[in-house]
Amino acid sequence: MPEHDQKPYYFGITFGVNISQYRIKYDESFARTDSFSVIQPRSGPGFNLGLMANLKLSNFIDLRFVPSLFFAEKKMTMTVYPYGFKNGDSTTQRSLESVYMHLPLQLKFKSDRINNFRFYGMIGAKIDFDLAANARSRRTDEWLKVKPFDVGYEIGVGFEFYYPNFIFSPEIKLSQGLNNQLFKDGSVPLTNAIDMINTRTIVISIHLEG
Repeated sequence: MPEHDQKPYYFGITFGVNISQYRIKYDESFARTDSFSVIQPRSGPGFNLGLMANLKLSNFIDLRFVPSLFFAEKKMTMTVYPYGFKNGDSTTQRSLESVYMHLPLQLKFKSDRINNFRFYGMIGAKIDFDLAANARSRRTDEWLKVKPFDVGYEIGVGFEFYYPNFIFSPEIKLSQGLNNQLFKDGSVPLTNAIDMINTRTIVISIHLEG
């Protein structure tokens, strides 16, 4: 594809896997709570698929828009004092599934092309909307409630391998949410021990570009 570098724009598809985890800031009352002794976030697996639009800004900088659907799972391990007494505590692990409409806008910084290979770095901003968020749920068995909207930043690196009809581009990136995702609800005991929740995701993607 010797003519590809002259294209002002091009499109592609993307798919991959992700590992998501909550980052927690504990409430001041956590140390005094008689309900939880340990609240520990754990990572969970997921996958993603989407489209890509790439606009050439210069020989070494592109602007990318990569709308995607992210299916993610976050886990949490909790040690609970049954009935409020600090003996005979039990540990349980719960998970929360999310379906994100992921809307990132990225700047891609490219190296020189060496034959059929190129390296690049990427930074960007994102908007996420969780289609499965349960902030307004009225179910009585909810163990954690989260808000649907989030913004954040992304950084990553990738490689481009040129073939006769397409570009094969593996990429790894860190996607960090900045908004507090916790929806405070007095009927959910866990929210009394947590002050803030952010989402962090590591994404390994394959881009097929034309």
